[in-house]
Amino acid sequence: MSTNPPPVPPRRGGSAPAPRTVLVLGAGPAGLLAAAALAPYADEVLLVEQDAPEPAGAPDPAGGTRAARRGLPQAQHAHMLWSGGADAIEALLPGTTAAWLGAGANRVPVPAAMVALSPGGWYRLWPESHYLIAASRPLLDAGVRSRLLAAHPNVRFLYGAQPTALVGSAARVHGARIRHADGTHTEVPACVVVDATGRGSRASHWLAALGLPPAASETIDPGVAYATRRYRAPAPTKGWPVVTIQADARLGGPGRFGTVLPVENDEWLVSVCGSRGGNPTARNADFEPFARGLRSPLVADLIARAEPLSDVVLTRSTTNRRFRYEKMRLPAGFLVLGDAACALNPVYGHGLSVAAQGALAVRDTAAKAAGRIDSPGFTRRAQRALARPAAAAWLLASGGDLHLPGCTGKSPTALDGLAQRYINRLIHTATGNHTATTALTEVMTLRSGAGTLLGPRVVWAAVTGPGQPRLSGPPLPPAVAEVLARDPLPEIRHH
Repeated sequence: MSTNPPPVPPRRGGSAPAPRTVLVLGAGPAGLLAAAALAPYADEVLLVEQDAPEPAGAPDPAGGTRAARRGLPQAQHAHMLWSGGADAIEALLPGTTAAWLGAGANRVPVPAAMVALSPGGWYRLWPESHYLIAASRPLLDAGVRSRLLAAHPNVRFLYGAQPTALVGSAARVHGARIRHADGTHTEVPACVVVDATGRGSRASHWLAALGLPPAASETIDPGVAYATRRYRAPAPTKGWPVVTIQADARLGGPGRFGTVLPVENDEWLVSVCGSRGGNPTARNADFEPFARGLRSPLVADLIARAEPLSDVVLTRSTTNRRFRYEKMRLPAGFLVLGDAACALNPVYGHGLSVAAQGALAVRDTAAKAAGRIDSPGFTRRAQRALARPAAAAWLLASGGDLHLPGCTGKSPTALDGLAQRYINRLIHTATGNHTATTALTEVMTLRSGAGTLLGPRVVWAAVTGPGQPRLSGPPLPPAVAEVLARDPLPEIRHH
């Protein structure tokens, strides 16, 4: 995997060729990474940003400021950036990981610092095989943005702007129509237009206006609501593990999850969620009691000893939805990336990683095309390439959500049931088998696809079972045990 793509090739003919412009619709993480992928092959990259620019003299967001842009998805919720995604971002923008860590993000070794209750029981703290980056979403976004602008001076922003339509035909897109903050509209020409506008994408409507049929799509809605509260950690977060309590759909009733993520400034982001019929609320007084109703009281016991720094923030935007753009004949010059193509339940923490791996696939496709991103077949090949990492994450999310009570959009098939039984067996095995744990972690961190779980050694591990007795409780690192030994804070501080 090269981190230094070849330069933009010269164009032939004409004394003053038209600029090779890339127009990226949306300046969230997916849009920033799309810009990083295509900037080496473009004369200019324009990022359409609905927010206003930062005021002059504002603090550098890469330094850890918590203010989030209005359009940043999941800005106030816990989000784990798995190593498969972090590695892709580093390949696109070298130095990003160092910038995150320098601003206070934590690199958490997995599974060595992952206190996790799976449907099969507590995982052991095996030696590190993978990792994740634990930080607030604004810090992750700011680190990518600052590295993008430092590495690619041909990138600039169109602030206070929103796309309203594609310009072109069913055969080729030549740009997009943009509405500006003052209410005026302009048509911005481009050789490549990337839709990175997220869950609210209007791509299907824009394509219909060009006379194209809708893309095939799939929706799986587990009815999950997601509530998050920020806490001052009672111990330094450097070296602190991620704590996660997973649901077990086999128990019946709503699925409930909980996560404690150690982020910058010695703070925790604590998220709890529940599926249809068991949703959390936005009331501060309900947060800890909901956490105490998880399959383990560990999350509740930890936050009882931490000082809340924010009110509870609630979201219900958790539906899994993907459009199969790679299976239709999109107009040349048009790409759909990130949540606009495949939006996943954020409880699995895969959205940013999928966007990063998709952007890296776009860059690699451009490299194979000798940098000729304005060639007729480039975007169609890139759309197929970016769909592959999304497919792996879709299998994980849909497989987990399909079996939650009240899930709508698709009924599990016999094949789904068989696959889930195998996964459940593998999860059970992983509670006492290093081979199974490593394979599951390899897939969960998006380092490889689901086929890893069918390797001979992994299948044999599933057949033979854990090999070690099930843990009776969570494996607690000394720092966690020390915090739990303290008395809870007065209840009034939690309301």
